[in-house]
Amino acid sequence: MSGERNGATASLEAAREGEVPTHVAVIMDGNGRWARRRALPRSEGHRAGMTAVRETIEGAAEAGVSHLTLYAFSHENWSRPPTEVEALMALLEEYVRSQGEALARHGIRVTVFGDRMRLPEPARLAITELETSTAGGAKLDVHLAISYGARAEIAGVARELARRCVRGELSPEEIDAERFAAELLTRDWPDPDLLIRTSGEQRLSNFLLWQLAYAEIFVTAVLWPDFTREHLFGALVDYRRRERRFGLVET
Repeated sequence: MSGERNGATASLEAAREGEVPTHVAVIMDGNGRWARRRALPRSEGHRAGMTAVRETIEGAAEAGVSHLTLYAFSHENWSRPPTEVEALMALLEEYVRSQGEALARHGIRVTVFGDRMRLPEPARLAITELETSTAGGAKLDVHLAISYGARAEIAGVARELARRCVRGELSPEEIDAERFAAELLTRDWPDPDLLIRTSGEQRLSNFLLWQLAYAEIFVTAVLWPDFTREHLFGALVDYRRRERRFGLVET
């Protein structure tokens, strides 16, 4: 795990000078601390974080990233105070109304994965509207993890494969990493090459545990609402310095 502590940034030109990761995933952390330092309600931190979402999406498109996955709302987030959860759901709906048209216009396609059935109906309708209105985008795929938990995802795949074995459709010997990955919620996308986590915390927080097996990890002390596209470009430059061997030795 690597990263920087002082919020180093880079230009778009520097970010595009060499290899750009195909898929970048982001754990957007620090909204609550950002609000607390300003004596504001936590909901204001989440609202401020929406600016960072826009900055990161636009920056990823400019830099030539093909897939961007944002950890927007976890299974564990359902345990937060009801007022905070309600505020987050309202922000989701507001984001669709304010940004959906612009995303579609700029060729950004949005998909959402996670347990949608736990979401209130207005939020589910907002998600469907966002996916439908941006379906034609070809410049950047943005994947939003909402009501998502990696352990639940992995357990769900295990249950489904077990059912197939019981029905005689599959033998245990046929289950390998490729077969397992083909059942994941993210099966249609490449695994992330780079994981960015803001706010300085160094943990995965039940996010894409299978998919991040070989990802490079970049941690920044910058709180999510303060994260800009220049911070993203800095992470991309840092990624280019890594030597990715996937368990092999250098020859």
